[in-house]
Amino acid sequence: MARLSNDQRLSNLHAEALRQYNYIQTALRDERLQCLQDRRFYSLCGAQWEGPLWDQYENKPKFEVNKIMLAVIRIVNEYRNNRITVDYVSKDGSENDKLAEVCDGLYRADEQASVADEAYDNAFEEAVGGGFGAWRLRTVYEDEEDSEDDRQRIRFEPIFDADSSVFFDLNAKRQDKSDARYCFVVNSMTRESYKEIYNDDPSDWPKIIHQYEFDWATPDVVFVAEYYKVEEKTETIRIFEGVDGTEERYSQQDFENDEMLEETLLAIGTREVRQKRIKRTRVRKYIMSGGKVLEDAGYIAGKCIPIVPVYGKRWFVDNIERCMGAVRLAKDAQRLKNMQLSKLGEISALSSIEKPILTPEQVAGHQVMWAEDNLRDYPYLLVNPITDQDGNQTVTGPVAYTRSAAIPPAMATLLQITEQDMQDILGNPQGADKMVSGVSGKAVEMIQTRVDMQTYIYMSNFAKGMKRCGEIWLSMAKEIYTEDKRKMKTIAPTGEAGMVELMQPTIDTETGAVVMANDLSAATFDVVSEVGPSSSSKRAATVRALTGMLQITQDPETQQVITAMAMMNMEGEGIGDANAYFRKKLLRMGVVKPTDDEAQELMAEMQGTPQDPNSMYLQAAAEEATAKAAQARASTVKTVADAELSRAKTLEILSKVDETAQNMALTNAEAVQEILRGQIIQPVVR
Repeated sequence: MARLSNDQRLSNLHAEALRQYNYIQTALRDERLQCLQDRRFYSLCGAQWEGPLWDQYENKPKFEVNKIMLAVIRIVNEYRNNRITVDYVSKDGSENDKLAEVCDGLYRADEQASVADEAYDNAFEEAVGGGFGAWRLRTVYEDEEDSEDDRQRIRFEPIFDADSSVFFDLNAKRQDKSDARYCFVVNSMTRESYKEIYNDDPSDWPKIIHQYEFDWATPDVVFVAEYYKVEEKTETIRIFEGVDGTEERYSQQDFENDEMLEETLLAIGTREVRQKRIKRTRVRKYIMSGGKVLEDAGYIAGKCIPIVPVYGKRWFVDNIERCMGAVRLAKDAQRLKNMQLSKLGEISALSSIEKPILTPEQVAGHQVMWAEDNLRDYPYLLVNPITDQDGNQTVTGPVAYTRSAAIPPAMATLLQITEQDMQDILGNPQGADKMVSGVSGKAVEMIQTRVDMQTYIYMSNFAKGMKRCGEIWLSMAKEIYTEDKRKMKTIAPTGEAGMVELMQPTIDTETGAVVMANDLSAATFDVVSEVGPSSSSKRAATVRALTGMLQITQDPETQQVITAMAMMNMEGEGIGDANAYFRKKLLRMGVVKPTDDEAQELMAEMQGTPQDPNSMYLQAAAEEATAKAAQARASTVKTVADAELSRAKTLEILSKVDETAQNMALTNAEAVQEILRGQIIQPVVR
């Protein structure tokens, strides 16, 4: 079978992508169109009259009292006050995994650098308003102006109009779409930009989900699609065992890169013990127009599709994914309220003053006076006498008077019912704002908790999206944050900036081997995202609880600890230094568990703590006496060791002399002794 050329491969890929997209968009069109209409309904002025009502009220007042907007803003503000982030935890349950803390700091730094709040806020509001939102992760060069700098960072970017532009594989049933095999993201651009970038005649990607009914003008844009496709490749891993029993694993790519690798392994005594087949997952990105593949962007970092979906409320019915936000169920009540208010406005616009009805003969010549009466407030108005049947002039008043329009009795009742229905559907957003004076802080917390539970489903679903975002980020970071000794910015949970050095050689305290610290390529963590009050809310609640505890304890030491903890959690302008002071105080008291850096600071502080002169003299004298004793002990040990060494050398020398030499030496020694003895005993002759 002949191998396809690259152009033919891309042509086939384009046809397959069009078929997949058409299948997805056809299945989800009605659902996603409702999401788009919901977002327009609460956010665009005049959009609440879209549809048949527009024609019915074409020549009548069309008022909007947008109660739904306030409800959506309240939910969004609840999220912004209780932001959700991710936390990396070790899979084996280790309490303090330094690499997990490094990942947390790098993640927060990437969030800060890319202003991730914009992406999060946009996705959350689209999910609350319409039912579906999304954002993307992307790698960018750290310094795009430096041609020699290949270092990359991860950025978080918003995706606007996600309900009409983001489509996942229909077979993906997981809410976070981690099981999706492909994904489309449709983007718009002006025709001039399209021609400048791709040097091609504009050809729209087919986008059928749109709503332009109310808009007077629509932008002239071209739609292009980002196509992410998951590719799986089966690979054989060969496992070799060294002479020391350690195992090394090599892929086929390793052997292709080094042709002498296998011979080298055999030469040093390693042997192949087994093989293992594994699946490698990669994601390839393409950019397509309606006519062709514009760009093959190649494999992206990580093994996950870098699109994070967020739902307001989500379920499957008849095997179709359906979703909605806080708007849809309140639309009919909002329309009914607008219709009633518009009718009331129309009635109220009619004059409430009874106007006289006159014959033309009565006002002839006085028309201007009657017309200007509302402005000039004449003290009287003139009418002409009229002629009766007999030809006699008769002065008469108006023939009749107009009546003010009457408000139907049922309308007032219907307005009350409509208002109550909207409160029931939207969760009574005004209830949390009506705080009676004198209510305790605990009661306020209980009221706020009850209101929060009405919006908890949106927070919970967003937390699932944040968890998926953390998984995608880690998958990408394991591939691009691997440079030796690269220094990167980190952000602590409290907001302070720090620095970490990647791939730093260190000594393992247990094995003594050299290992790489901060090696993200080996990072395998679980991702946790929690829904709860913000750091500010937690601190305020902590201070209230500690203040209450002061009332029930009489122990001075306990009161000192509680007071310091309350001060450590206080918030306010310029109080940061005081927070740090009381934290150090609690560290010295042993109440708060120190971090590694704080533990080192405490150790250094203890070693450098000044003492009084007497204590310092006594300590120095004791250290001097100890040193002298140790020196004397060392001298004694050295003398004994020297003696033993001399004796050993003597024995070694003697052992090398043979027996004859020893006898001769003894004979000579005896002869010398005899001579000496004779010299001493024999008298001297003079």
